[in-house]
Amino acid sequence: MKKNVYALALSLLGLTSAAFAQEARLAPTSAPALSGRSCAAMEVLQAQMAADPSLAQRMATVEAQTRAFEANPVASRATAGIVTIPVVVHVLYNTAAENVPASQITAQIDVLNKDFAKLNSDAGLVPAAFSGLAANTNIQFVLAKRDPSGNATTGIIRKSTKTRSWSTNDAVKNSKRGGDDAWPAGQYLNLWVCNLGNGLLGYAQFPGGAASTDGVVVLYSSLPGGSAAPYNKGRTATHEVGHWLNLRHIWGDASCGNDLVSDTPTQQTANYGCPSFPHITCNNQGDMSMNYMDYTDDACMYMFSTGQSTRMNALFGTGGSRASLATSLGGTALRQMATTDAAADQAAIRLYPNPATMTLNVSVPVEKASAYSVKVYDLRGYEMKQAAYDGQGHIGVAALPQGLYQAVISDGQQTIRQRFQKD
Repeated sequence: MKKNVYALALSLLGLTSAAFAQEARLAPTSAPALSGRSCAAMEVLQAQMAADPSLAQRMATVEAQTRAFEANPVASRATAGIVTIPVVVHVLYNTAAENVPASQITAQIDVLNKDFAKLNSDAGLVPAAFSGLAANTNIQFVLAKRDPSGNATTGIIRKSTKTRSWSTNDAVKNSKRGGDDAWPAGQYLNLWVCNLGNGLLGYAQFPGGAASTDGVVVLYSSLPGGSAAPYNKGRTATHEVGHWLNLRHIWGDASCGNDLVSDTPTQQTANYGCPSFPHITCNNQGDMSMNYMDYTDDACMYMFSTGQSTRMNALFGTGGSRASLATSLGGTALRQMATTDAAADQAAIRLYPNPATMTLNVSVPVEKASAYSVKVYDLRGYEMKQAAYDGQGHIGVAALPQGLYQAVISDGQQTIRQRFQKD
């Protein structure tokens, strides 16, 4: 039975033995020089599936939820709220050069935010054939401002190590093996910055994997301004975070393979360097070689497609495997309450009954009820305007579909977020 589940998941996810052979061929195995972009995400996935037979079923569940989200006509991200993901950066260094400065880390977060919002300066280079498909994903990133214990943090963890270079065996994610343990995967994106060996630029773990190894690993010199030219504009992190958000390589890791996205053209294999458009393969009208999920140089990748955006955002929908990140407080700065009265107000606010059917009560102080604004969002970030606050401590939720929601309660000075369930 397990073998059947494993085979089903591989088929569903497009993970054939040919795909792995392709990945192995593409990833250099010995030369330290960067002769071409190399990402080991699929190689790592193959090893994880071999070690944990239950992973195939978990990934099949993620894929089924993704398909349901894509089939939902209200799942468009065009008018959705932004999902902001807290990021903790683990810097593992053996030399001074590997201990990258905070300025480079900040620049990397800026690159991610621009690339995922289609605000990158090179977005205008997208060929006319694909310009209508280039997408703002409505996903953003912020360095963590509070740690898992609720204490203030810069979001950057630095650790000196005796390890000169790291492989794809996830030792970099394990303190006992010289690396640094992950922060809770349901609340943070873990980004390890280190010296990768074997010519690798990075790798990522797909949704469904173990929490202790969840996250993204990138070569330290691939950060903006690093020495890994032509891969030093921060696009390695963009590519790997794409994997972490469930995107496949655009060629499907097989000859004319399937990347599980409908609006990306089928293409023969990976593109390298800076190909001229159109480069026609697999009877398409031109490869989407400028997509972040191809293997081109940093300067020559500058778009996600609408289908890729929808696929990533499925993770934050109802039942999505990364939905908890949408309500994480990891990126929210700690703030000293101005008065003990303000602290008391916050402590007193709660939602009841929870679950609710018709009316959800907000236990704000009666004399201040009209001073509060209350809005309801689903876990994808959509404002649910059919759930109206009456200014007297009551939210009408009868028109909401069954599911989990978040109420955002604000008096203009403090904002409180609380989840509730609609039955």
